[in-house]
Amino acid sequence: MTKGLTRREFVERSLTTGVSLGIGAALAGCGNVPRGEAAEDVMVGEGALEDELTIYNWSDYVGTTTVSDFEEEFGVRVIYDTYESNEDLLAKLQAGARGYDLICPTGYAVDVLRAFDLLAPIDHRALPNWGNLSPEFLGRSFDPQNRYTVPWLWGLTGIAYRSDLVTSPPDSWGVFLDEAYRGKMTQPDDMRDVIGCWLKYRGHSGNSRDPGELALAKADAIRAKENLKSFVSAPVKDQLIAGDVWIAQLWNGDTSQAHEEEPRVSFSIPREGSMMYLDSMAIPRSARHPRAAHAFLNFMLRPQVAAAISDRTGYGSPNAAAAPFQRRVAFVPTAEEFDRLEDQQDLAEGTALWDRIWTEIKVG
Repeated sequence: MTKGLTRREFVERSLTTGVSLGIGAALAGCGNVPRGEAAEDVMVGEGALEDELTIYNWSDYVGTTTVSDFEEEFGVRVIYDTYESNEDLLAKLQAGARGYDLICPTGYAVDVLRAFDLLAPIDHRALPNWGNLSPEFLGRSFDPQNRYTVPWLWGLTGIAYRSDLVTSPPDSWGVFLDEAYRGKMTQPDDMRDVIGCWLKYRGHSGNSRDPGELALAKADAIRAKENLKSFVSAPVKDQLIAGDVWIAQLWNGDTSQAHEEEPRVSFSIPREGSMMYLDSMAIPRSARHPRAAHAFLNFMLRPQVAAAISDRTGYGSPNAAAAPFQRRVAFVPTAEEFDRLEDQQDLAEGTALWDRIWTEIKVG
């Protein structure tokens, strides 16, 4: 992002502090009552495109020429507005903003938008390029039938490592318990990433709110902390490149950027599984230009367009057909690895317990 938190930093912080818990409360407090799933399908039809389209997206989260190329080809004027958080997006929609035709919420925010009936169904008949999407990104927990969302970009946390400095590629979160690498490993200063990985290590959900499961995760995290150089986020990429850090819990996008500068930086998804997030395009129920919105969705599903978006942002594309056109190594999981990934979800009433455990890990 050009200001405020980066896209990755906001995802981490919002899921860490539980601010998403306040989304539903804010909506409910202003009189919006969830109406559940809309019964009807939407049909875009074959009429002429509207001459305008308003997109509301994260900052720096689109290809360099994506918007201008669409405008030139389709003769549609695009108004491109940006936000810095899912909460900004949801607050505007809840307040009755009717100017947006496309938005890009994170999975947990889609849950809230659906519950409060703020999304229009997608007309898949208007998206002939839908088949370019990888099946692994479809049917996620926040929209099991992909009735309301079209996958945009994704990220996951795994293990980044220097292939020339480790004895073998690490394939388990347990590597952070290995004293052989003491002082050469880092984990992020982030509650969801750290506690989540130790929950997965024990075979539990990375969104668990079970006190017993969280107690075991806390114990593992405190043991692992003895081997860490530090809990740190921002400098890790440079430390991996320099060889000061050999193993790090890191997001695949950051690892991809480090790999571009130092090819011996690699990435693995632990056998116990990991956490991912998926941002998706959606059409607000109040959209005024649904045909233009569907035209843009189908446009961004073109392989070359999707590849340019991924290359520009550094995040993975859910578009399988884009792979041959991508310049950046995205460390895309295999189908088997995808089966081990879990969507990050709002902790809701579990946030306070997670906060307490994280404090105990940091001071323990």
